[in-house]
Amino acid sequence: MSFGSFGNFKDINNITKSFQDLGNQSFSFAKKTQRMVEERLGKATDVSQLPQEYIDLEQRVDSLKVVYQKLLDITNTYENESYDYPANMKESVNEFSKTFVSKVQDLSRATSASDAQAVLLSGGKQQPPKTLNHALGRAALSASQELKSTSDLNSATPSSSSLSEALSKYATAELKIGEARLTQDNLIRARFNLPMSKALKTSLSKATKARQTVEEKRLNYDAARAAIKTARPDQVAKLRSELDHLEDEFANATEEAVSIMKNVVDDSKPLAELSELIEAQLSYHKSAAELLGDLLPEINGLIEKDATRTSAFGDDI
Repeated sequence: MSFGSFGNFKDINNITKSFQDLGNQSFSFAKKTQRMVEERLGKATDVSQLPQEYIDLEQRVDSLKVVYQKLLDITNTYENESYDYPANMKESVNEFSKTFVSKVQDLSRATSASDAQAVLLSGGKQQPPKTLNHALGRAALSASQELKSTSDLNSATPSSSSLSEALSKYATAELKIGEARLTQDNLIRARFNLPMSKALKTSLSKATKARQTVEEKRLNYDAARAAIKTARPDQVAKLRSELDHLEDEFANATEEAVSIMKNVVDDSKPLAELSELIEAQLSYHKSAAELLGDLLPEINGLIEKDATRTSAFGDDI
């Protein structure tokens, strides 16, 4: 069998070089691992110091990351429509019928009593939102319709008529509040959750990887510095050349990480995003306060109206 069956000498040399490179990599990994263990055990005292600018940027990036994570842990709640929906809610088939669902949805958008009345006579096909306010609105509307359907209009008492009207008005207000809450949630998802989540997954993640690279390059450099101290005289020249190369890699990685972290700090807008969160919440709560504030005098008016009717009925007797 000739040498040709195994390839030429050039191929053999390449294979030999590959094994040597693998051996060098394994040796380098072993040195880095040993260095890491020594540092963690406190046995290494000659740890290379990073620039103060780098350290300051690390602290600012870490603080920013903590802020984003802590807030998102809570505001991610707005990603789930039913976060305030009653856990044991059992709405009847009638309350989820297509006609009823349509009335609920359209009634929440009614701007006048005539609009609300028209809605109650119409139908639709939308699915009911699962929010506490929508649940209250549906329950009140169902109760109002129940009073109307079970009472003879000619013999209905003033109190039952007023209660039905009050429940209908309350349902309208709660359904509108529910729609305002959905609007709030959409704004928070788009203007707060999304940019913060994107920052965590992109720029902050990139900064983390850059810092990991710096730590890896530092370990390699410090491991080589430690190795050269105990090297044989015939190894010093080679190790010094390697040390210079590793020092350049360490410096370049540090410079790159500083640049990336600066961009993260400069491009992040946590105050603007917080402002968007507050604005969305404020708009929702203002709407709720206005709707309930307008409703309460109407309910109190019905109470007074009922009292007057009852008094008049007693006088007639």
